[in-house]
Amino acid sequence: MRQVRGHEDIRLPLASGSRRIHGSVARDLGVAILSGRYTPGDVLPGEIEFSEQLKVSRTAYREAIRILSAKGLVESRPRTGTRVSQRSRWNLLDPDILAWTFESEPSETFIRDLFELRMIVEPAAAALAAERRSGLDLARMGHSLEEMGRHGLSTDDGRAADQAFHTAILEAARNGPLIALSSSIAAAVTWTTIFKHRRQSMPRDPMPDHRALYEAIVAGDPEAARRTMTELVRLALSDTELALRP
Repeated sequence: MRQVRGHEDIRLPLASGSRRIHGSVARDLGVAILSGRYTPGDVLPGEIEFSEQLKVSRTAYREAIRILSAKGLVESRPRTGTRVSQRSRWNLLDPDILAWTFESEPSETFIRDLFELRMIVEPAAAALAAERRSGLDLARMGHSLEEMGRHGLSTDDGRAADQAFHTAILEAARNGPLIALSSSIAAAVTWTTIFKHRRQSMPRDPMPDHRALYEAIVAGDPEAARRTMTELVRLALSDTELALRP
C-alpha cells in the first residue's frame, strides 16, 4: 500500500496498489484528473510525447490509459486522441478513484455526497443484517470491534478493523447487489475516517456507537439496528464537518 502525501503514517486502503509502471502512471494521471489539473474535455498529450515526458515506455502508457478508460475517466478515439471524460462517466465508487480523490483535497460536496450514500445504504443493510446474520457474521463483527478498540481509529490497524466491521454488516445482509457495493462503502468509510483525523484527533469516542450497533444486530432487532446505524453515520458526518472547518 502507498502512503498519502503529507500523511506519512497513513496507507492507501482498498486501492489496487500496483507497483508496476503502468499502475503508477495510471495513479498519477488519475490524481491529476480528479484534482482538476486535467478537466473534462481536455485532450491529453499524445502517446509519444506523454511517454517521453513521463519517462516510461509507450506500452506502459497505453496500459495506464486502458486502466483509466475502464474506470470511466478517459476515452480514446482514433485521430482525436485521449480525452478526459465528462464527470458523469467517472466511476466514483471505484476504490482506486476514491483513493486518488483523497490524495488531493476532496471537495466538501464530494465528502457530503459520500455520507449521503452511506446514509441511504448502511441503515437498510444493518436492518437486513439483524434479520439474516449467522454466527460466523457475528464472530467477524465482534472480532473487528475488539481490534478497533485495541488499536483506535487513528491507526492503520484500527481503520482496517472498522472497514472489516462495516463490510461484515453488508455481507450479513445476504443481498448480492448490496454485497457488490461493500468494497466501495468500506473505502468510503475508511477515507472519511482518515479525513476526520487529518489535522487533529476527534474529541468523541465512536466505539460506543459501534458497540450499540453490534448489540442490536446480535439481538436480531432490525429497527434498532437501522436506528443505531443512522445515528452512527450522522455522528460521523458531524465529526467530519469539524475537520472541514479552517
